[in-house]
Amino acid sequence: MAIPLSIGALVKTIGVSIAVAAAALLLLTGCAAPAASAAGTWGTPNSSGQGEPGLNLADDGKVTGNDGCNRLMGEWTETDGTVEFGALASTMMFCEGVDTWLLGASTAEVDGDSLVVFNEAGDQIGTLPRG
Repeated sequence: MAIPLSIGALVKTIGVSIAVAAAALLLLTGCAAPAASAAGTWGTPNSSGQGEPGLNLADDGKVTGNDGCNRLMGEWTETDGTVEFGALASTMMFCEGVDTWLLGASTAEVDGDSLVVFNEAGDQIGTLPRG
């Protein structure tokens, strides 16, 4: 037969259990790695070589770079790990045989040392390595 606890002993037992659970939660939360920021250089944004796309995502929300042929400029934001690009302006040079996929960027996500780029339909259109 179980021995009933007094109200004081019951409150003390519950209090200790809550304290242990809170400490465990704080410990586990503190060990979680922070999400990597997308700010920085991806690919080769300052390259003058054809077919070498890249972006520079500045801390002030400006994006510059090239799509492997044309210079790109615009704005970006990051919310909950998703980068959203505003309208990207571009020069209009013609580069034969160069896939200018980066001009179609709508959103992106950091995946390790890569920036995975998606178009407006949500389809992956390319990746850029961290520079």
